[in-house]
Order: sequence, then structure tokens, then C-alpha cells
Amino acid sequence: MATTNTTQDGAAVSAKDENQDRGNWDHKADYLLSCIGYAVGLGNVWRFPYLAFDNGGAAFLVPYLIMLVLAGLPIFFLETALGQFTSMGPISAFKFSPALRGIGACMVILNIFVSIYYNVIIAYTVFYFFASLTSKLPWSDCDNFWNSADCSSVFRENCTSLNLTSYKDESVVTNFLADVGTTIGSIGSVSLELVESLASSLNVSNVAAIGCTTVEAVRSVSSPEDFWEEYVLTRSSSIDETGKINIGLMLSLMVAWFVVYFSMIRGVKSSGKVVYFTATFPYIVLLVFLVRGATLEGANEGIQFYIGSKTNWTKIQDAEVWKRAATQIFFSLSAAWGGLIALSSYNKFKNNCFADSIIVVTVNSITSLFAGFAIFTVVGHMALKLGKPVNEVVDSGFSLAFVAYPEAITQLPVSPLWAVLFFLMLFTLGLDSQFTTIEAIMTSLIDLFPAQLRAKRASITLLSVILLFLLGLPCCTEAGIYWLNLLDSYAADWGLLIMAILEVIGIAWIYGGNRFIEDIEMMIGKKSWWFWLYWRACWFFITPVLLIMVLVWSLVTLEPPTYAGVEYPGWAQAIGWLTIAFSLLFIPAFAIHSFISYGGFRRAFRPAADWGPYLAQHRGARYAGMDEPREAVALHAAIQAEKASNVKEGKYNEAYENTAL
Repeated sequence: MATTNTTQDGAAVSAKDENQDRGNWDHKADYLLSCIGYAVGLGNVWRFPYLAFDNGGAAFLVPYLIMLVLAGLPIFFLETALGQFTSMGPISAFKFSPALRGIGACMVILNIFVSIYYNVIIAYTVFYFFASLTSKLPWSDCDNFWNSADCSSVFRENCTSLNLTSYKDESVVTNFLADVGTTIGSIGSVSLELVESLASSLNVSNVAAIGCTTVEAVRSVSSPEDFWEEYVLTRSSSIDETGKINIGLMLSLMVAWFVVYFSMIRGVKSSGKVVYFTATFPYIVLLVFLVRGATLEGANEGIQFYIGSKTNWTKIQDAEVWKRAATQIFFSLSAAWGGLIALSSYNKFKNNCFADSIIVVTVNSITSLFAGFAIFTVVGHMALKLGKPVNEVVDSGFSLAFVAYPEAITQLPVSPLWAVLFFLMLFTLGLDSQFTTIEAIMTSLIDLFPAQLRAKRASITLLSVILLFLLGLPCCTEAGIYWLNLLDSYAADWGLLIMAILEVIGIAWIYGGNRFIEDIEMMIGKKSWWFWLYWRACWFFITPVLLIMVLVWSLVTLEPPTYAGVEYPGWAQAIGWLTIAFSLLFIPAFAIHSFISYGGFRRAFRPAADWGPYLAQHRGARYAGMDEPREAVALHAAIQAEKASNVKEGKYNEAYENTAL
């Protein structure tokens, strides 16, 4: 038979694929790199290093590793095993309890919200990448048309305090206070140059005589910060002031979606090849930055602040540090988004998903630690050049990626080259996560409507990309960063913890953890009772309890979101709450629908008649009596109907198609 590829789902299904309905990964490496690319994202570079630095240095690694073992890894393994066992996406995979299918639906809705703003972050990296293609980085000075009056490329010396009580009746002091806009009882940081002039007018020996005992180096707004605020964001004063669309940022967003679409056009068959570059290139760049950074003066000081001698071991006693460690490991593994279920659903049934989970989780954590060294060696050099301590020049999130580190790059020789590498690295890190986010959405839709959508995957992906691009345009306006931060604060925060808690409780307590272990052993082989002791302890008790504690603590300490000190109005906060409420609404909606469809509460929580392995050859005695999956029945009926139509119209000859030349 000369069968090569078919395109019944818009993505090539090769003759060697085990699952001829959905297709499989071409190679094991495609899947592993996709999982690593999904888990290792922007947060590993711009969030973990700062969290470690800000929460005790090396002391932060203790709660981090404990949370990794007790919460991160168990959820990761659970999701990959669920997807591989069912060969289904996030919604259909929850057939083990139809009443809980709303959890999968909620995951998909959250993915839609996140994909809208996450690609805008990727667009920022595209913007910076093209801005770096020059002989002089545009954020290296304040001599550009976009620079504000407050922009300063140099530090000035300020007195942190003054004591002018003894001279309050002097006219020169009265004039001085009027010039700096303060009163004698509330004098703050004042220019050393002005204080020296005042001291001379008062005929005192030195500035210390009028209370200037401490001098600090300050500047108003750095040139990288001005570039970020005034040129990239063109930020307005609040979310109420939408302003104009930044054309450059909009075009960057278009480029980002263009790359995502053509990488996803054939599903895992195409994205599985793209990740060979996007998942490995960041490691090359991080290694180059680490080697270069280690040779720079001041690098050691940066490392000491990261996880070196500046470590504060007392931080281990702080409950907030444990919450941050749990939150970081949970979100950095991309668990409970549904993406892991979607990726593993394309595995072959006998794939060792346990070994894969260990590999991906280990690589993810090592990458976070490794990225910290690469970041802090360069930041340490920048601090030395600026004459400031490391803790005053480093920050997290957007400020680290688009302000602090770009400024550090300007201190390096041939800085445009390093900038190009850095932002290309951030671009590829973001793409991998976005690929899986979109894959989770597409897989869920196609699994729900296989007969209607599987043959139209490329078209559905294009329509989805266009819609998500249009929905992302508000994030390209002058108020865009406020919208982005609002969505990130609600859609990608504690709602995800609720998903994880319901997911692990649903499998361990409703479906049955021991039943699920038997399902896993059908894929990876029988294991000893001791092997499963750890997993039973985590799934039944430790993991859900830890996640509930983190959720409760997060809600107790919840504060209204802000950006750059700007508070959100009531209507904006209401929109934020509505996004998470809309997502969570699918959980009771699906449950009620299941109660009605299955004729009762108890039946709705029992496995569906078509729950089990997708392919008959893998069902064994345990699932010999299960119904054929609804998705498979619908798809096969549609394919046969299409063949019959083509034969009738003279478009298809099965004997010819299946005969070798």
C-alpha cells in the first residue's frame, strides 16, 4: 500500500501513526520539547530569579523544591497521564465524571483569555527585537523624540535629609524652601548641588553642618524606562484614557500571530517541528549570556545577591515565602491549563508518561535556576557601572525584561548584538507557551465537534487567530498595559488554583485514585505498591490540602490590582471579576446539564459509557465493554459520508487510492 499522508483533520496523519483519527507525535522528542517549551516560559527568566532574590536567596530554594515535589510534580503527572490514557483534549478527557467536564471547559475559556494578552507580551519582544537592529540601541540615551522632560541618562547626587531648624529665619532658607517646594519640617531628598549652594550662602563649613550626612545617587526616569513607557506603551494616566493604537505595537502583534498561525497550521505535526528551534534556542542564549556575564566585573556581587552570601535563612519561617514558592512552581509548570492534557493526548498509548513528567519537571526547575545566574551576572555588572547596590537596580516582570535588563545590555560591548539575542530568546520562550495554549483550544473544539471541524483545522485555526488578534487590539492602545495587567491579575491567578484542586479531587476521590493508577499501569506497566505510595499520598491528601491552603491564603491577602501605582476604577475591577466568574460558570453549567442528561446526581458523577482508551486494541479486559468514543463514531460517520459523496460525484476511487503504483 502506498499510503503516505492523509489530511482528514487538516493536519497530516502519517501511515505509521497509531491513532489514525487524531494522529500522533512523529517522534518522542517532538512531544518532550513541546512540553519543555510549554513549561519553560517567560516566568522562568523574569519571575523566578527575582523571587529567589527577594525571598531569601538560597533559602527560597527550600520551600520551592518541597512544593515542587508535593504539588507541582503530582499535578503534572496526573494531567499527562489523563491526556495520554484518553487521547482526548481537556473537555472530553473528563468523561471519567461527566459532571466535572465543566473543569475542562473552564480551562479552555481561561486559555482564550490568556492567549489574548500573552501574545501582546510576545509582541513586546518583537517590538524590541526590531528596535535592536541598529548600531546604537534607542534606549541608551535621552536624545530621542519620544523622551520626556524627566528622562535622565546620568545619576545626580542628592542629600537624603536636611536640618535647617537653626536657620529657619534666614531669608536664603525661605527662598530655598520655596524653590524646592517644601517646608522646613518635611524636607526630603534634595540635590547636593543646591545644598552646597545653600551651605555657601549660610557661610557654614560643609553640608553636614546643615544635616546632609547621607548622599545617594538618583535619577528621575532612566532612558530604558522612558523608552518602555513613552515609546513602546505610550501609556496613558489610567485605563479610563484609551487613547490611540500604537501602530508599531499592533504590527508586532500581527507578526506574533502570523508566526503562531503558520506554526500551528497542521497541529502537532507542524508545531512539533518548530519547537526543535524555539525550545532549544533559549538555552543557547542563556549559556552565552552566562559565560559572558561571568567574565564581567561585578558579576560575583550579582550572584551573591541571587543565592550567595546575601542569603537570608530566616525567610524560611515566613508563610508568605512558602505561598510564593508554591505559586511559582505551580504556574511555572503550566499545570491545570489543559495544555498538558492536549499535548499528551497525541502520545502513543504505551508511552512512558511517568518518565516524561520527571524529565520535563526537572528541566523546568533547573532552567529557572540557570536563568537566574545568567540574569544576575549581567545585572551585577550594571549595578557596578551605575554605582548602585544590586537590590536597587533589579526588579521583576516587565520591569526586569523591558527596563532593567535592557539597561544592563547597554553596558556591554556590541550591545545591539546582545539585545537581539536577548529579545529573540524571549520571543521563542513565549511562542512555545502560546503554541500549547492555542493547541488546547483547538483540540478541545475539534474533540467536541469532530465531524464538523476535524477536516477544517487550518481554517478554524485561522479564524481563531484573527479573532484573538482583534480582541488583543485594546492592549495595543495607550491604556493597553492596564488591560493586559487586569487580565493577567484575574484570568491567570487564583482561578487556576481552583481548577487544579477540583481536578485532583475529581480524579482521586470521585473517580477513584486507585482506579486511575490501574489505568496508568495499562500504559506504563505494573509497578510495586511502594512506587505508588508517594503518588497516592499526594493525590489523595497532600497536594489538594497544599493547594487549598495556597488558595485560601491568596484570597485572604488579595488586593485590588494596580499598575505602576495606578489603581483601577470600580468598573475595571468588575470586568476582571466577570472574566473569572464567566470561566467558573461553566463548572456548574456542565454539572447541571449532566444531571439532566444522565437522569440523576449519582449517575452524572460515574464514568460515561465511552470512558476509556480511544483505540480498541488498548482496552484489554477492563474496558472491553465500553462504548466506542462518541468522537470516533461521529468522525467515522462523517468520513464515510464524505467518501460516499465523492464516489457518487466521481471524485474518489478507493481501489485506486489504496493500490501501489
